[in-house]
Amino acid sequence: MVRSLWTGAVGMKAQQTSVDIIANNLANVNTTGFKSQSTQFKSLLYQTLQEPTTTANGATKPTNAQVGLGARVASINTSYTQGAQLASANNMACCINGSGFFGVRGADGQAYYTRNGDFLWSLNAAGGLTLSDNMGNAVLDRNGNAITLPDEAGAAGVSVGTSGEVAYRLPDGRAVSTGQFIGLFQFRNPVGLEKQPNNLLAVTAASGPAMREDTNPGLIPSTIAQGYLEGSNVNVADEMVNLIVAQRAYEMNSKVITTTDSMMDTANNLKR
Repeated sequence: MVRSLWTGAVGMKAQQTSVDIIANNLANVNTTGFKSQSTQFKSLLYQTLQEPTTTANGATKPTNAQVGLGARVASINTSYTQGAQLASANNMACCINGSGFFGVRGADGQAYYTRNGDFLWSLNAAGGLTLSDNMGNAVLDRNGNAITLPDEAGAAGVSVGTSGEVAYRLPDGRAVSTGQFIGLFQFRNPVGLEKQPNNLLAVTAASGPAMREDTNPGLIPSTIAQGYLEGSNVNVADEMVNLIVAQRAYEMNSKVITTTDSMMDTANNLKR
């Protein structure tokens, strides 16, 4: 009976993790570019009670007797389905339509990736304008460099093409390209990306290196829509149903523990 106590306990821990993931999804339902996560489970070790043997008559008994020892969290997977395209008052807001990611340079100098295209212009050390995210991280172009504006350009007249080309307008109305493109990158296995604070993603061995869309003909290129942001792909109705399922599973595992405790109490009282 002690086995059932531990089985119920590990089941409660696994379902608690599931509830935590669902809660995080619901908390980020309005986070730009957020991608929902889901919990996958797997069974633990099995304890063999009886090995395959023969009966008293010598007949073969090919099956054994095994008891499972509960479940645990196998993985937490991220769904990279497209979020809704939402209009934004920010002229430099950029929404990716496709499988690409924006690249930004973090405070530690490393490159990170995100689907959050809520960009703006900020002053750099030289007094010029650099395209950055709302945390001040510089947005990277196709070559991994920061995107800057010439001195004669004004931030108000900047436009971004569907391919990521950055251009500005002169006082006479003529459009001039800066020669820079907002970098769009893809990964062989985006599920392997490691989540970081501020909705950033870090490259890992599981995700593979970042691949430029413009230099890899095997990739389906993404497009950019200026003046729009990508909403999260969290479905509130689905998450509420998943929350109810996880809560009921947690209660059932808790019931296993209370039932086992009751059985052990009955066994202890048999001597009286």
